[in-house]
Amino acid sequence: MSSFDGLAFEALQVTERGDRVEVLLNRPEVKNAIDEQMVTELHAVCAVLEREPKVLIIAGRDGIFASGADIAQLRERRRDDALRGVNSGIFSRIANLPMPVIAALDGYALGGGSELALAADFRIGAPDIKVGQPETGLGIMAAAGALWRLKEIVGEPLAKEILFAGRILGAEEAERSGYVNSIAEDALAAAHELADRIGSQDPLAVRLSKMVFDMPRDAHPLVDNIGQAICFESEAKFDRMQKFLDRKNKKKSTEEK
Repeated sequence: MSSFDGLAFEALQVTERGDRVEVLLNRPEVKNAIDEQMVTELHAVCAVLEREPKVLIIAGRDGIFASGADIAQLRERRRDDALRGVNSGIFSRIANLPMPVIAALDGYALGGGSELALAADFRIGAPDIKVGQPETGLGIMAAAGALWRLKEIVGEPLAKEILFAGRILGAEEAERSGYVNSIAEDALAAAHELADRIGSQDPLAVRLSKMVFDMPRDAHPLVDNIGQAICFESEAKFDRMQKFLDRKNKKKSTEEK
């Protein structure tokens, strides 16, 4: 029985696969533009994953990740809507999920689509990707995370060109700058391969590592020690280390014969 049974999705296609959840943005008629319904459904996904931590893979449909926020809705938003932080709230919630988030990017990841991708821990791009923040050309700011996440990922000079001058990155530049971790012909398949590698690690150790990684500089090394203390008491630590020692001893014994 899936944890998502009983939840209705229209703007998303949600599939639970063992240790991970695959979410496909499903508004192909508007190039997967992010509207309030999609935001509401992403909140529902997050609520499940906060209770039952699993790796999350987010991808688009029909060769497009997300062309941005829904401009028709954005056109009508006013000051109080901005202060509600509709998109920034969900992207922060995704970034703070207990287990890693992987974005598989095809085609366009622009505006809010790019900011959704930036909220992920990993980004894998297809060869045809175009990523950027065209908000200033529409009379607004990239206020759902890009103004601070982008410079942490690609560096301040390039981030300013993307944010202030509307520069769009293709696959080669996106990989070279660190916007994406890698380029793959099938970005979604590559995302699942990465999820397989994450799945081979100890889930508690991965979860604690993500939590501690995001702590402010002044919190270290105290939080590192606390996280390690929790790991040191876990059964997985003893089991995994014993298996490592057993393999090492077996290899040594074989070499001595």
